[in-house]
Amino acid sequence: MLATSIVTLLIPLWILLGLLALLGVLGVLARVQNGRYLRPIVTLIAKVPLFRRWLEKGQRAAIERTNPELASAMRKLEPHAKHLHDPQQAQKAMSRLTREERAALIEMQDQQGGPEAPATNRQMRRQLEKQRKRR
Repeated sequence: MLATSIVTLLIPLWILLGLLALLGVLGVLARVQNGRYLRPIVTLIAKVPLFRRWLEKGQRAAIERTNPELASAMRKLEPHAKHLHDPQQAQKAMSRLTREERAALIEMQDQQGGPEAPATNRQMRRQLEKQRKRR
């Protein structure tokens, strides 16, 4: 009788210990191979709209802390995201950015390994090198 009442009183403690263990496992997965095993879990969690909003909000806050120019550029481009596939619309949206915001956005795209134009001849390769040096 007394043992069962103690077990029922400790249910919140067991729940907290379970959540702490889950957090520890996620922390270890984030450290192993730069989060390789955590990415599929996060993409699965991101399918739930509430968790997606939380993840987006956390990502936005992290970008604002580390690179405020990039955060500002992303905020300005967000309303035009559907039309950025059209080159004229993309150019129009990019013209609204300041020089620092444009540089931060291009640097982020370079880090992510954005689509690189294949330089087929020497002249095109030189032009690409000059553009990279100007940034």
